[in-house]
Amino acid sequence: MPFNSIGFAIFLPVFLLLYYAVSSRTNWRDVLLLVGSYFFYMSWYWQYAGLIVLSTVVDYWIGRQLAQVDEQSKRKLLVTLSVVVNLGILAIFKYYNFFIDSTQASFAAVGIQIPDLYHQLLLPVGISFYTFQTLSYTIDVYRRKIPHEPSFIKFAVFVSFFPQLVAGPIVRAKDFLPQINRPTAIRSDDIDTGLKLIAIGLFKKIVIADLLAFLIVDSVFAEPSAYSSWDLMLALYAYTFQIYCDFSGYSDIAIGVALLLGFRLPINFDRPYIAQNPSEFWRRWHISLSSWLRDYLYISLGGNRGPKWMTSRNLLLTMLLGGLWHGAAWNFVLWGAFHGLILILFRSLKTEESFNGKAALKMFLNFHLIIFGWLLFRVTGMDNFVDYVAGIGALTSGSVVSPLVYLILIGAALAHFVPRDFVLTRWLETTFDRSPVFVRSAAYAGLVFLFVGASVGAPTFIYFQF
Repeated sequence: MPFNSIGFAIFLPVFLLLYYAVSSRTNWRDVLLLVGSYFFYMSWYWQYAGLIVLSTVVDYWIGRQLAQVDEQSKRKLLVTLSVVVNLGILAIFKYYNFFIDSTQASFAAVGIQIPDLYHQLLLPVGISFYTFQTLSYTIDVYRRKIPHEPSFIKFAVFVSFFPQLVAGPIVRAKDFLPQINRPTAIRSDDIDTGLKLIAIGLFKKIVIADLLAFLIVDSVFAEPSAYSSWDLMLALYAYTFQIYCDFSGYSDIAIGVALLLGFRLPINFDRPYIAQNPSEFWRRWHISLSSWLRDYLYISLGGNRGPKWMTSRNLLLTMLLGGLWHGAAWNFVLWGAFHGLILILFRSLKTEESFNGKAALKMFLNFHLIIFGWLLFRVTGMDNFVDYVAGIGALTSGSVVSPLVYLILIGAALAHFVPRDFVLTRWLETTFDRSPVFVRSAAYAGLVFLFVGASVGAPTFIYFQF
């Protein structure tokens, strides 16, 4: 049940009516949240709901055992069990065929043929997100950063909370569980802000991301040799804003829906393309994942506490695994490696000193490094990558792209790069915010239904495949 669907446009108001009716009774509220979350998830493929149940039961039990055990060896065994079970499920469904394919290719290179051992299992929607989410709970309980959650229902809601279940933000137990353990408090301002975020998210998805995909990105990447160098570069810029608006749009909707329910989710994007170096980019892009990788992987490997070569190793391993998290394909591994290498490069060259006082130049350089990374991310294989790079290098002219593409790109770029305190932007926002709450809410609700109606038959969100 994607956010940009008629089904969700029906589901959400009905669920909210029921939710507000029982919100003062926390036990009923929690049960309704759990039932609604599972209904939302099972609308895709009901059989895979059992995987969420398995992760929930295992990690709830492990968390309870960790709360009762003080012996360090037993605690390590318990948290290792959580890691093995969760990552094992993820590996079977997401990486098994990739491993078999890579093994076959390696053996074939030396003349050895091994039989096909592929499985035909579908990749469960959102498995990468809820796996990392539930893992953060057991690791934090193991590290004694949070207490065990005694209520199985509340813990199950934490794992399956439907606004961010499928594509994030990845929410930490320390942020979510204290909220569900408090009485529901929904303010009119939260409803107004929630509807605003939903409308903005749908606008990003439908008006920018989907149109860019339809008008240029999908066709150019499918056959790069059929287009000029100019169109290839334009498609790359278009994909840069498509993936941002698609993914940040989902996060906006998730945060907005959560606000309607009285929950506050962490921000997941903060205008990442204004970053002046790769490290800042990762503090602004998919913040919940990058902070997860930092706290549970990079720091666990040693972080920057050792010599420079160890820090470089830790950065590279973290980004390699971050790339692999996005998908079981070599282009994602290369994308992760590329980001690891530029993080190391910028760190070693001390670019802050080299470009001191040249913020625009640093932003321009970093933006185009990120764009090259998106080329690795988007291609369907190395042949596709080679054709694309060769097409750009040919420096051919001419264009068959619709003028509408330029208009959308200019609008997306202005919205992203113009400072938040720009006079016109601030005036428009202030003027609208001064109108009565019911007027704003009605306007946002109308926009939501307009966007959903316009999205019938539109593609789903990009990050659903991860």
